[in-house]
Amino acid sequence: MKSCHLALLAALLIAVPAGAHQDPLSIRKAVEGFLQSQTRGLPGQVSITVGPVDPRNQLLPCEALETFLPPGGRAWGRTNVVVRCQKEGGWSQYVSAHVKVKGEYLVATRALSAGQILGEGDLASQSGDLTDLPGNLITDSRLALGRTLIMPTAAGRPLRSDLLRQAPVIQAGQTVKIVSKGTGFQVSSEGQALNGAAEGQVVRVRTASGQIVSGLAQNGGMVEITY
Repeated sequence: MKSCHLALLAALLIAVPAGAHQDPLSIRKAVEGFLQSQTRGLPGQVSITVGPVDPRNQLLPCEALETFLPPGGRAWGRTNVVVRCQKEGGWSQYVSAHVKVKGEYLVATRALSAGQILGEGDLASQSGDLTDLPGNLITDSRLALGRTLIMPTAAGRPLRSDLLRQAPVIQAGQTVKIVSKGTGFQVSSEGQALNGAAEGQVVRVRTASGQIVSGLAQNGGMVEITY
């Protein structure tokens, strides 16, 4: 048994030349390539800085590298990437990285009150690292114009989607057009909205016969029901 262990050790020593270790640069390049693929399509200019790989780890050479984010990880801001050697008996290495995304986002031009409907003069574009700012930033004015603030916002503060709600396209008590659709048919009638709703939200309507139906609110005072 002892001779078998010695033979296996000798084979390993022959297979891996003395002093042969994984090049840290190859690990960093693998991480950079992975993060580039993960950040493709983000709004703005992406820059990636990969942290050093400790050369004292003396990792065995490996050509089959797998890269992935740890559970809960994001390719955003300061992060870590796992590099794993897929060979049998391979190794794993955590590598730090910093992903910056320089882009445009919207800020309030002045102090805005809760309940205010946003117009062109309320918004301004500003440039910065999006990863240093709160989540849900609005980068496109079309997603803010005509929407209502749900809480006060100070001048210069970034606008977030969770601070806005869509302006209602239907008001409670409004007379609406009910459009009922199905395969091969479409029927229109009128009714009275029982609640207000933004576009795409559910609205309950009382028909002329007194029946209560539900559909999706649309622009122009229309409620769409699909069967």
